[in-house]
Amino acid sequence: MSIVGPSLPHAAARIAFVSSCPAVWGGSEELWAATALWLRRAGHTVRTFKTTVDPKHHKVAELLAAGCSVDDIDPALTLRQRMLNRVLPYQRQHTRRSCGERVLTRGLRAFEPHLVVVSQGSNYDGIAFAEVCRQQGHAYVLLSQKAVDFFLPLYFERTLAQRAYATARRCYFVARHNMVLTEQQLAMRLPAAEVVTNPFNVPFEALQPWPAAEAEQVLHLACVARFEVLDKGQDLLLQVLSQPHWRARALRVTLFGAGHDEQALREMIDLLDLHETVRIGGHVRDISAVWRSYHALVLPSRNEGLPLALVEAMLSGRPAIAVSAGGMAELLTDNVTGFLAAAPTPQALEEALERAWNQRARWPELGREAARRARAAIPADAAARFGERLLAEIAG
Repeated sequence: MSIVGPSLPHAAARIAFVSSCPAVWGGSEELWAATALWLRRAGHTVRTFKTTVDPKHHKVAELLAAGCSVDDIDPALTLRQRMLNRVLPYQRQHTRRSCGERVLTRGLRAFEPHLVVVSQGSNYDGIAFAEVCRQQGHAYVLLSQKAVDFFLPLYFERTLAQRAYATARRCYFVARHNMVLTEQQLAMRLPAAEVVTNPFNVPFEALQPWPAAEAEQVLHLACVARFEVLDKGQDLLLQVLSQPHWRARALRVTLFGAGHDEQALREMIDLLDLHETVRIGGHVRDISAVWRSYHALVLPSRNEGLPLALVEAMLSGRPAIAVSAGGMAELLTDNVTGFLAAAPTPQALEEALERAWNQRARWPELGREAARRARAAIPADAAARFGERLLAEIAG
C-alpha cells in the first residue's frame, strides 16, 4: 500500500541519497534504498550516489528499473594513483574519498536536490560527503547505521565531524545507544536527532512454525552476520564452541553471511577442529528459509546499530543469544525474548550461551514472546515512514 506524503511547494521533490558503504551491498543500504524506491513510486525524482556500484546486483537493478539513477562515486583511478595506493594505505583511502567528493560535487550541482540523505555505515564515514553538501549549500540529513565505542574521529577530523552534525537538518540513528554515544564522542548535543528503524526481509505477520525435532534432538543456531570479525565477533563464538563441553553437546551452528573475513573464519574453524559443530552457510537471500530450520539466533557482535538479523529472527518467532552491543538491548530482553551477554568477550558470551542451553526447553515460548514484542516495536512500513519524514523536512 502506497502512502502519500505531505504536500510540497513543488510538483515533485528532488531527493539525493549518498551511500558511503564501500561494499557492493550491505545491511546499512537497506533503509535508504527502500526509501528511494518508495519516493520514486510516489512520483518524486530520486538520484543516488554510491561507492562500489555493481549494476547487476539485484538491489541496484531494482533502483534502476524504478527510474532512480545510480552514480558510482568510486571511479577508476589513474595509473599514478594506483601505484601510490599499493605502498601507502592512507593514500588509498584519501584518494578514493577525494575522487568520490569530486564526482558527488558535480552530480549534486547538476541535480540541485531539495534534500540530500547521507547514509553512513557507521557514524563518521560519510562526513566528507556531508561537507560537500555544506560547501555547496545543499540541505542534508545524516543517517547513521552504527556507532563504535572505541572509535572517534581522528583529532584532525574532529572539527569536520562536529560541523557536519551541527549543520545537518536532521540526524537519524537506528538505535538510541548510537545517538547517545555520538553525542558523547563529539561532546555536543544533537537536538535534531531521532531514532528510525530499518526495513526487514521476512513476513511481518507470519510466525514461522517451530522446526521439527530431529531424532537426535540437535539444536541448530544460526549466526546471521556479514563476515567481518572486527564488528560481528564470530571469532568469540568459535572460541567458546571449541571448549570440550560444547563439543560434546547436541548443538550445531551455521555461519550465514559473506565478507572479506570468510577465509579467516574457515582457517579458525580448521585450527580449532570445529567441523563437527560449525559450518559456513554462505549468503542466503531468503532469510525466512533459514528460520524454518533453525531454533535460535546467535550474534556475538562487538559493534552494532540495531541489527536486521535480530529483528528478522524475532519477527520469525526465534529467541536470540546476543552480546549487548549497540541497540541490541533496546529490543532484546534478557531471559524474556532471549539471552544477553554483558560484553563482547568469550567469558560473557559463554555465560549467556550456558544460560540459554539450560533453558532450551523454553525457547519456543521465548520465541513467541520475541515475535509479539518485535511487532509492537518495529513498524511494518519503515521505508514509507522514513520517506514521510524526509518529505516533511523538505516541506518545512
